[in-house]
Amino acid sequence: MKDRIEELVSAIPYTDTFADVGCDHGYVAEAMLKSGKCKKAFVSDVSEKCLEKAKKLLSDFISAGSAEAVVSDGFEKLPECDCALIAGMGGEEIIKIVSAAAEKGVLPDTLVLQPMKNFDRVRDCCVKNGYKIKKDYVFYVKDKYYFLIAAERGEDLLSDEEREFGRTNVSERPSDFVRYAREEKEKLAQILNAGNLGEDERNKITNKIKRLNEYADS
Repeated sequence: MKDRIEELVSAIPYTDTFADVGCDHGYVAEAMLKSGKCKKAFVSDVSEKCLEKAKKLLSDFISAGSAEAVVSDGFEKLPECDCALIAGMGGEEIIKIVSAAAEKGVLPDTLVLQPMKNFDRVRDCCVKNGYKIKKDYVFYVKDKYYFLIAAERGEDLLSDEEREFGRTNVSERPSDFVRYAREEKEKLAQILNAGNLGEDERNKITNKIKRLNEYADS
């Protein structure tokens, strides 16, 4: 089983220049450089202090000129790159970063996003800003589910199911997604059975359970 970093790296295409926006420790950039999946990596964080962890990890690459650490709010001060990762943030924060970069025309050709919530809105943001979603699936690591969205420049139109659950999940029904659907269905059923819900909320949950049934029974 892959860990989270390995899964993220596997979803990123080979590219000349790669940026990890909000890079945390810099593990993804390190793996990209060591595997030869990029020629140069930029790591960024809005905080100079937080960026120190990545600078320490990548010190040899930085000295060699194949990595660069940049204090930046999103893409604001990042050099131009071909592909960028934004992972481990809330969906609203990712949308804010992508939207701000879109307004300035500095978005890369490829985006790999791993939001922690509001997945449907992140998908909408990709399509709105001129991306076609190529892969969109959930993976399970250490008792947690993570949604990963990989998109490239192009026009796209999402079905209601793709918007809610993810294109790859809907079309291929990978085992982690089936497991996720079953667990989500059980959680919602418990909420429903606990009562104390208004009619609108009860109907909303009931309809969500029905939509999950199709995948939970795969």
